Amino acid sequence: MKVIAGIFLSGFILAAALAALAQGGRPEDGFRETRQLMVARQLQRRDITDPRVLIAMGKVPRHRFIPETLVSQAYGDHPLPIGSGQTISQPYIVALMTQWAEVHPGDKVLEVGTGSGYQAAVLAEITDRVFSMELRPELARQAATRLQDLGYAGVRVKSGDGYQGWPEEAPFDAIVVTAAAPRVPQALETQLKEGGRLVIPVEDSYGNQTLARFRKVAGKLVKEASLPVRFVPLVRPPALKVAPGLGPIPGAPKP
Repeated sequence: MKVIAGIFLSGFILAAALAALAQGGRPEDGFRETRQLMVARQLQRRDITDPRVLIAMGKVPRHRFIPETLVSQAYGDHPLPIGSGQTISQPYIVALMTQWAEVHPGDKVLEVGTGSGYQAAVLAEITDRVFSMELRPELARQAATRLQDLGYAGVRVKSGDGYQGWPEEAPFDAIVVTAAAPRVPQALETQLKEGGRLVIPVEDSYGNQTLARFRKVAGKLVKEASLPVRFVPLVRPPALKVAPGLGPIPGAPKP
């Protein structure tokens, strides 16, 4: 019983510490306790162990990144639609991708697929050099405004073709792609630093998707981890949907 009590107390102390750090002096938003339960039940009980990631997930107000009609579901263990055929990933997947990217303070990180801006905000809690790309201009504008309003003004957001990356700001310590591509875009591989981490869902010709973590070693990508997933597709501008050597992007936006 003493051992069990000790484990419980240690968990309680860690949860309390994370809650205190997550608050970070910000005004109470009414969801603080719900976020800490999300961190404890959905992340710590699985395999999310990086303290920086746990603290970041406990700080970012996920309910501010979804439609008002879905606020009651903001901290559930599932993705949610955000409009334009796009979704915000479930908290666990956001945390896992952030952990796999091994982001450290001061790292330069590229996110491809801004969506609502939630993943960018989580990354911005760890490093002050976050660059995020979104193909759809309306989503890019909305995310940029939302991030600004929530105090993440340092995140740079632009609308553009994610397959081309952001060459003007390369190289990056980590690249996180939040939509599925048929293969790793060559531009992203080129823009990744030596030793850098690339996290991306890849879809095969049968429609099966795998979240993969690569590390750049001696100029080549080495696959280090993978997990079956389901993401919306990483699309290209209409005029580029059939690019030489690439072929049409499979699938259609999923709810």
